[in-house]
Amino acid sequence: MANERKTENIVRSHFEKFKDFLIIEEQSSSSSKINKLLQGASKRGDGVGRPEFLITFKNNPNFLIVVECKANILKHESGSRDKFSEYAVDGALLYASYLSKEFDVLSIAISGEDIKHLRISHFLQLKNEKKAELIFSDKLLEPQNYLDEYIKSPQKVRQDYNALLDFTKHLNDELHLNKILESQRSLLISCILIALENSAFKTSYKSQKTPQNLADALVKTVSDELESANIRGKKLENLNVQFSFIKTDMSLSTKENVLKGLIDEIDENINSFMKSHEYFDVLGQLYIEFLRYANSDKGLGIVLTPPHITEFFSELAQVNKNTIAYDNCTGTGGFLISAMKKMVADAKGDEEIIKNIKARQLIGAEYQAHIFALAVSNMYIHQDGKTNIINGNCFDKEIIEEVKSKKPTVGLLNPPYKSDKKNDIDELEFVLNNLECLVDGGTCVAIVPMQSALAQTGKVYEYKKQLLEKHTLEAVLSMPSELFFNSDVGVVSCIMVFTAHKPHPKNKETYFGYYKDDGFEKRKTKGRIDVYGKWEKIEEKWISYFINRKSKDGFSVNRVISADDEWCAEAYMKTDYNKLSKQDFLKSIKEYVLFSELYLKNNETDTN
Repeated sequence: MANERKTENIVRSHFEKFKDFLIIEEQSSSSSKINKLLQGASKRGDGVGRPEFLITFKNNPNFLIVVECKANILKHESGSRDKFSEYAVDGALLYASYLSKEFDVLSIAISGEDIKHLRISHFLQLKNEKKAELIFSDKLLEPQNYLDEYIKSPQKVRQDYNALLDFTKHLNDELHLNKILESQRSLLISCILIALENSAFKTSYKSQKTPQNLADALVKTVSDELESANIRGKKLENLNVQFSFIKTDMSLSTKENVLKGLIDEIDENINSFMKSHEYFDVLGQLYIEFLRYANSDKGLGIVLTPPHITEFFSELAQVNKNTIAYDNCTGTGGFLISAMKKMVADAKGDEEIIKNIKARQLIGAEYQAHIFALAVSNMYIHQDGKTNIINGNCFDKEIIEEVKSKKPTVGLLNPPYKSDKKNDIDELEFVLNNLECLVDGGTCVAIVPMQSALAQTGKVYEYKKQLLEKHTLEAVLSMPSELFFNSDVGVVSCIMVFTAHKPHPKNKETYFGYYKDDGFEKRKTKGRIDVYGKWEKIEEKWISYFINRKSKDGFSVNRVISADDEWCAEAYMKTDYNKLSKQDFLKSIKEYVLFSELYLKNNETDTN
């Protein structure tokens, strides 16, 4: 006869080895909050829910594991998942639906009496989420593995990212209230984040007797930290100048608790996020938010690439531990941070390789001094790489030679978008500049306005010819029309992929992808976000089709092209009319109208 106690003993034996950092309870909890949530969670629908096990982490009380056991493996999961008292999965998910009102819940369903023949299913349901998602393998893991993988899971990253967006809006309002200039807000945050890396400052800042003392200590700590990281001479002087406003700003240096309160909030909300989610361009995200309120930088054509696209670039370029990455329009450093993430992952824990990656394999150039300060700060916060960020014009001969000497193998860039056709540097000039610095056979991935791909006359057309004369155009990917919605910039864009210093062969087929749907949707308070977690599967498809150069009606095509042609999927794709709906038609009309307006506006003087 089946004996459920045997199943419970297996679970108990597995988790009790880790009692030093776990609280393991059965049937009910010492937490009044948990018990209250289980009041109506009976599997029979008539009273209190009593899971076999409730497990919490002493250092992470917001994450809860609930375990439901069945002796018979045939009673693991029903087809409808609504037979709560009879099946392990059904019961576990029922408890999770109640507990997730206040906790992030990992529900584990286990059936079987023999440890060698168990059936195990894991589901993650985050706080206030309606749906539990299958996660992990079909084996019991050590608790620390559960905790680590939960923190890194796409679901948790998405939840924390949304919370970060909420906080950035609150922070921006607070800085606005204290009259901190828009152009200085990201610098202030980066300065605080660097100072918080210093343990002495972190433990002593609250004891500073006056706001002026705190402001002075903050700037001095950051200067010392940067100098100890081998940033010296003119570069350090420039950074000190950028951060010096903190010592003289009236709100920060004279008002009680303003600066101290900001440090508290940033440590709790931003610093904790960065410790949980390494290699994420938080400063870039903050800059996007603050940019909404500033006019000066928009006029300079700054458009920050969304984080999921910077990571997509590294996948397209097949970045690995041996890559030397170069961004000649570094901005806040988003591309380099995403490249670093992939390179470090490929190093598989080899500390010597990781050290070399951060010290020598990430190169950037940024012209604007205050953006340069953000890039250096960003790289510092992500542990090194900052000494290879150059403050200067990427077109200067000295900088080109300096970058070439480092032998970059991959170029990643989002060039400044021009506003004045007569005077501004064209986006394709930045692409040519990046390619010039790469080793023979290197890969350059750039995101540029679609008008650059369509030009058939004027100077942009001449740049297209130069690109094909010197390099190979491997692919052009049409991006979502509102990709830069969060930067408040209406630019229809495409990604171009080149192989450096290999002239484009006459009969070479270029891959064109219609990558217009990344699964992101607009939300009033958060901008454009991955609401339903679709991006992971979409990215997988995009990469697969690109790597294998697969053609599919309505999505991708391979074509022989020249500079005279339009470089976009829309010009060559076949449409599968059987899959078209009225909504598709209306969406296409809207995209065409939007693009036409932008194209005409930006090309009024193109032939001059």
